[in-house]
Amino acid sequence: MDFSIPQPFSGASRRGLRVCAPILVAAIALGGCSINLGSLLPESDSEAPKAAPAETGRADAQARNIRGQELARSGKTEEALAEFNAAIAIDPHNADALYNRGLLYQGEKQHQVAIDDFTAANGLTPQRAEPLLGRAISYLAIDKVAEAIADLNEAVQSDPQNAQIWTTRGFAYERLGDKAKAAGSYRQAINLRPRDEAARSGLARVGGRPG
Repeated sequence: MDFSIPQPFSGASRRGLRVCAPILVAAIALGGCSINLGSLLPESDSEAPKAAPAETGRADAQARNIRGQELARSGKTEEALAEFNAAIAIDPHNADALYNRGLLYQGEKQHQVAIDDFTAANGLTPQRAEPLLGRAISYLAIDKVAEAIADLNEAVQSDPQNAQIWTTRGFAYERLGDKAKAAGSYRQAINLRPRDEAARSGLARVGGRPG
């Protein structure tokens, strides 16, 4: 079964790490975008405060991460990898760049290094489902089904409205031989996304019917 690669962290994510673009604000923090409120005040004779080095580093890292996403979407994987590496070198706690680099490695079928990046991203953003889903897909690719199921069970708790998680969970339970749980997961995916052909095919394989 071919899986859809999870979506990158971006401003379009429903509960994702928000990204400000263009990056003309003072800093981009991991949990959101901070705006230099001083720029909204009348000008004074005093010199404007300079951004703290840590804030500047985070902004530079996020700019590199955004550039890496653009390159990856254009199919320029080597250049994208260089940008993600640079972002992580600047800010090792940049979960965006770690997750997106994991997606890049996953697309290149380098699943163990992808797992390492997804694990690091999950440690920084344990409330997010995407790193867990990404890691589960790579676990399935290297036949670590039990580990994949553990991640998917946690991911559905974080984001129960994500049909892709339910479809992947159905496939994982199907691989494990648990047709009942597989059918339940596929059925939930179909309820959320009625045209999910992967879930419909999976449900048919395990002998289930749409709920």
